[in-house]
Amino acid sequence: METSTPPSSNSFPLRSLLVGLLIFLIGLGGGLALGYRWGSQSASARQQAQATPTPPRFVRYKIPTDGFPSLGPQDAPIVIVEFSDFQCPYCQRFHLQTFEALMAAYPGKIRFVYRNLPLTSLHPQAFSAAEAALCAHEQGAFWPYHDRLFKGGLGQDAYLQYAQELNLDMERFRGCLQERRYRDFIEKDMGFALNLGVNSTPTFFINGIALVGAQPLSVFQDVIDRELAGEFPKE
Repeated sequence: METSTPPSSNSFPLRSLLVGLLIFLIGLGGGLALGYRWGSQSASARQQAQATPTPPRFVRYKIPTDGFPSLGPQDAPIVIVEFSDFQCPYCQRFHLQTFEALMAAYPGKIRFVYRNLPLTSLHPQAFSAAEAALCAHEQGAFWPYHDRLFKGGLGQDAYLQYAQELNLDMERFRGCLQERRYRDFIEKDMGFALNLGVNSTPTFFINGIALVGAQPLSVFQDVIDRELAGEFPKE
């Protein structure tokens, strides 16, 4: 998982812990948490809470999906939104090790939506890679181009090479890159994520339930299975 400031070798914003019959608590910075929010308490309030514990409040975030690249049925019962960065090694790990297995585990039940959070302070090529992917998207090739970006290198020569490999209209693709046609779109995407409190990649929202980091398949399955079983509140 990559954050907007370089993490130390043993410090990350994620602690993946499964809690009881529901889900694990994950801090996203800015107060965002996976499913729950805990407020600060005074000493007297903590003593009272120990006597009469109050269950944490469930949070399901509303993440727009219209107009963003997606894969899977529009009416799928599970919508996973990923905020990602093409130069983030943890995003790469998720897509190379977990993504295909996750989609295969729930055939026809997942719509996967890609949203942009290039961490430009860490990854100087992430923004241009996002622009190239959206230029490919306008020719209907977002997902194969997305896969090329995660499997190969980045940079202008690589972007043109991948477009040629996918038989895109090269004049149209070059024009899109030169115009920086999707710069504002990506900047708005970044602003939405940061205002929500998302400051690391990859960050996922499973039907609005936040999950941070390149988690193993089993963690995604735990949340999805419980969501399909109706164990989580709808609001």
